[in-house]
Amino acid sequence: MSMLRIYNANDTKAKETIENFDAIATRLHGIGVRFERWQANRKLSDGMSNDEIIAAYRESVDALMKEYSFQSADVVALTPEHPDKKALRAKFLDEHTHSDFEVRFFVDGKGLFYIHQGDKVYGIMCERGDLISVPANTTHWFDMGENPRFKCIRLFTTPEGWVAKYTGDKIGSRFPTFEQFQ
Repeated sequence: MSMLRIYNANDTKAKETIENFDAIATRLHGIGVRFERWQANRKLSDGMSNDEIIAAYRESVDALMKEYSFQSADVVALTPEHPDKKALRAKFLDEHTHSDFEVRFFVDGKGLFYIHQGDKVYGIMCERGDLISVPANTTHWFDMGENPRFKCIRLFTTPEGWVAKYTGDKIGSRFPTFEQFQ
């Protein structure tokens, strides 16, 4: 289930928990974060290629690419068997920004985004069907868990794709992990 928990930046006890999808989307819209639910235009199967996955969401992907001038879309997938899962998790857990949007559509599985804005931290558990778009230059981090299981469509406006600018703040280490959030 998609979930939003709102914290004060200096307190790891959630001040508010929202589980209603529309209420989550409305609250995140208030801080400039796009949160939507997408549907495939065909039945998805485990053996689909990346191109077939993007084709299943082609109408939504194309509309977003046109709206934000995205240049490319790809699919990233991680499973508990991935040999670099520890290193990748560590890389994403440090607070960072991007000069580009960070757009993820969860085709399968789930992941936990944290957005740090002012004196608030927003924890968003994204699941299958959720699209999240974190605006450029927004401080955030992502926890995929110790045993990640997700498949996401990513969209980019720059040819470099995912490039992080780390803040050096270890705030992410103080908040609930993927496993603790659930």
